[in-house]
Amino acid sequence: MNTHTPVPLTGQAPDDKVHFQRRELGAIMGLYGRMVAAGEWRDYGISSLREVAIFSIFRRTAEHPIYRIEKRPRLALRQGQYSVIGMDGRILKRGHDLKSVLRVLERKLIRAVE
Repeated sequence: MNTHTPVPLTGQAPDDKVHFQRRELGAIMGLYGRMVAAGEWRDYGISSLREVAIFSIFRRTAEHPIYRIEKRPRLALRQGQYSVIGMDGRILKRGHDLKSVLRVLERKLIRAVE
């Protein structure tokens, strides 16, 4: 009898969680630091779940996130594993390259500084 559990196409074991890698967190935290310095953002949270890693950005600590940066490896071969989602749930940008996806939030930094 075969008791082998199939491994998902993403290469993860079934009980593994999705995490941001050091380089990904470096890009996110660089943007986060600039937005904090501009007075736009004040807090963040990181969640590592089974199918998604989420970096939530808050204007104030006790509210809903204004943006979520998500990493979904299962979408890597489709529309891209990275996405930025607004407070209303709309996907603002999605793609294969994290830095290009984060540019949608960089534009908000340019407006905040002007």
